[in-house]
Amino acid sequence: MWQRLSWRLRGYLITGWGVLLLSPDALFVKDTEVDVVTFMFWRALLLCLVLSLVALSRYGRRLPAAVRACGPAALWCPLAFACGGWSFVVANRLTAAGNVLVIQNLAPLLAGLIGLVLFGQRLRRQTWVIILLCVAGACLMAAGEMGQGNPLGLVVALGLPLALAVNTTVASAQKGVDTTVILPLGCAMMLLPAILLGGAELPSVDDAKRLALMGLVFLPGAYFCIQTGPRYLPGAEVSLVLLLETLVGTLLVWWWLGEMPTPLAFVGGVLIIAALLGGALLDLTRQRRRVWVGSRR
Repeated sequence: MWQRLSWRLRGYLITGWGVLLLSPDALFVKDTEVDVVTFMFWRALLLCLVLSLVALSRYGRRLPAAVRACGPAALWCPLAFACGGWSFVVANRLTAAGNVLVIQNLAPLLAGLIGLVLFGQRLRRQTWVIILLCVAGACLMAAGEMGQGNPLGLVVALGLPLALAVNTTVASAQKGVDTTVILPLGCAMMLLPAILLGGAELPSVDDAKRLALMGLVFLPGAYFCIQTGPRYLPGAEVSLVLLLETLVGTLLVWWWLGEMPTPLAFVGGVLIIAALLGGALLDLTRQRRRVWVGSRR
């Protein structure tokens, strides 16, 4: 079954699974009481350990060669990954999640522009339409929280969509190269500032449990799948699937904390689902049509 799917659909499924694993992240960031630096220290350290073990188990002695095969992505993707991680956590602590999500939703547009200008990646007209519809839906979902929190959080949050766009676009420009092997480098870049700022402190037992759950289970799987997505999709389309985090994260907060989404949130969620499903159905229809035409020749 998997082998019969197009590369594009494989990319959507892999990235979508990563987004599902990533969706509780904002909830955990808000729910921990440790300071940002300590939070980032343990987040980066645990991620680095797990992802390094995964890379070593997959490549063994061939790991240095696999890293070199990533080309310029070996520098830019880890740097973007680290900057995005710090922006996400700091912005969520400073301002409302809705503010961060609205700004984060600019990532597909930025990725599309970066891919076009720097790498000559031309997106289909259908993809641009889906991006605009999903961005509009995600903004509707987050509109209820806009204006709350520290304005400085908005400035910090601007680094998030740029980091996501750079990471996904540069990775996809490597034409199928496995860039998951450089994720530990990104974790190390994320860890270094936390060490220098004195984040190597023990959290409380409750916070340690949350950090362990995210750092050892959810986040490694999420980032591995999301970083695999650019092997199959342009960076803009990977960033597009990441918009599902807005939808799933809102539903998790509703279920876990009992915070009822606004009517606009429901409208935005329906718009995101309809746009992504519509695009997937169009791709499936095209694939089946090509198979049918080929079988008649």
